[in-house]
Amino acid sequence: MNAVSEIETRLSHDSITSSPGIMMGKPVIAGTRITVELILRKLAARESIEQILDSHPRLSRESIYAALRFASESLGHEIVHPLNGSIK
Repeated sequence: MNAVSEIETRLSHDSITSSPGIMMGKPVIAGTRITVELILRKLAARESIEQILDSHPRLSRESIYAALRFASESLGHEIVHPLNGSIK
C-alpha cells in the first residue's frame, strides 16, 4: 500500500469520506463501502429511506441526509456549460 492510498480525505461532513483505496475514491458513508452515488440512485429509483435502511443496516437516517447534503453542496460548486441548441 502506498502513502497516497493510506491518506483518507475528510469531506465537508464527517460522515462522508473519500479514500483512494475505498471504492476507487468515490465519496462513501464513513466506515462503510456505501457510496453517496448508490444512495442517490436508490432514492431516484423511488426507494424510501426506510427501504434503504432495511437493505443497508449500517446506514442511519442521518447518514442518508449527510449524503444528500454532500451531493447538494458538490453540485452547487459545479460549472455548467449548456450544450449547443439546449437554450431556446
